Amino acid sequence: MEHTVATEPKEIKYIRKRHRKALFEGIFFYVCRIFPIKKNLISVCTFEGKGGFGCNAKPLVEELHKRNPEYEFVWFVNDMSKEFPDYIRKVPNTLFGRVYWLTRSKVWIDNYRKPYGTVKRNGQYYINVNHYTIAIKCTGLLRGKGFSEMAYLVSKNDSDMIDALVIDSDWCEQSFDKALVYEGEYLKTGAPRCDVLYGDRSELKAEFHKKHNIPDDAKVVMFAPTFREGAKNGVRSVYSEIWSIDFKRLIDNLEKKFGGEWYVCIRVHPQLAPTFSEYKNPDVQERLIDESQADDMYELLAGMDAYITDYSSACFEAGFAHIPVFIYADDIQKYAKDRGALMWNIATDPRHSIGNNKKFTPKMDVKFPFPVASNNEQLEEDIIGFDLEEYNDKLNKFNKRVGLVFNGNASYKLAKKICDEMDNK
Repeated sequence: MEHTVATEPKEIKYIRKRHRKALFEGIFFYVCRIFPIKKNLISVCTFEGKGGFGCNAKPLVEELHKRNPEYEFVWFVNDMSKEFPDYIRKVPNTLFGRVYWLTRSKVWIDNYRKPYGTVKRNGQYYINVNHYTIAIKCTGLLRGKGFSEMAYLVSKNDSDMIDALVIDSDWCEQSFDKALVYEGEYLKTGAPRCDVLYGDRSELKAEFHKKHNIPDDAKVVMFAPTFREGAKNGVRSVYSEIWSIDFKRLIDNLEKKFGGEWYVCIRVHPQLAPTFSEYKNPDVQERLIDESQADDMYELLAGMDAYITDYSSACFEAGFAHIPVFIYADDIQKYAKDRGALMWNIATDPRHSIGNNKKFTPKMDVKFPFPVASNNEQLEEDIIGFDLEEYNDKLNKFNKRVGLVFNGNASYKLAKKICDEMDNK
């Protein structure tokens, strides 16, 4: 697909500035080639340094360490207070930190994009364990005008260095072909972070209950709204519209439908996590659990009994484990307009019969497997009317039609691939 070309003078000036900076930074990568590649060294980064020990990189690194304790790991972080296992060396995500450690590493692991100006050398292997797979939101080139010329240049620079991109389905292969500035190898292994969702999850449930001192027989729903870009007076905050969901009504409905005592685990986007403490709800405050700061969302998700979001791709991953999923999106029309388009026709199709956007996935004929509510009344209707047998049937059909790979051994398969690269096989 075509990408947007900058035409505004300010944007052109900004791009030229970034390009000069990238060329300058690239010089340091070439200078550092005086140091040899360390054959057992692996560098890792998540979410441009904002992430900690989580997402797809975590289980993959754990499996690599298990396979070969002699491997050395460096992990780039913006916040040096992040906690990691003893076998991982955390390093500041600064220009000189990246230049030195990336230039010396045999393998790179990342779930996002490398900064513009990063240069890979011959003999290195870069595997991108993408942080999203099947999605609701359009990404990359599919965003049209929302994907700027600068974003294209950053993506192109990163994609040209990637040796393999991890995906979990035929859906991703088809949609990414149009969305990403990437023409390399796909590794259809499934997402490593989803390994924890496969099979028996009782131990992780017990750990969550113990951590938060809630009854063993209690149930928990995770509410994880998507981050809304923007700011007020230059400061990002939790927008009031996110909380249009009625938590007391939600808890009452869950208890009426499924029985037991229910709690709500709230996980806002990491960029908004520090402001969550400002939110108070006297009616159900003792039933709300804040897990916004946790590095690994998927170990939390594995301990949940239900999941609610608006546009997060994690809804599909919760569905892989057949966890009941409910979509609560109170701004569908506005969101669809702001994004330009969505991967699903949630703004136009009936809320219980939503199809895929054939513009982006023309070879697919798939029904969105979750009910979509735009207000508390519809959410109540979806919860009370939930039918587990019907839900499981929808998920099975969905997984088959998207060509899903989900068998709990993604980390194992990818670690083997990396070990072969490390050994030059």
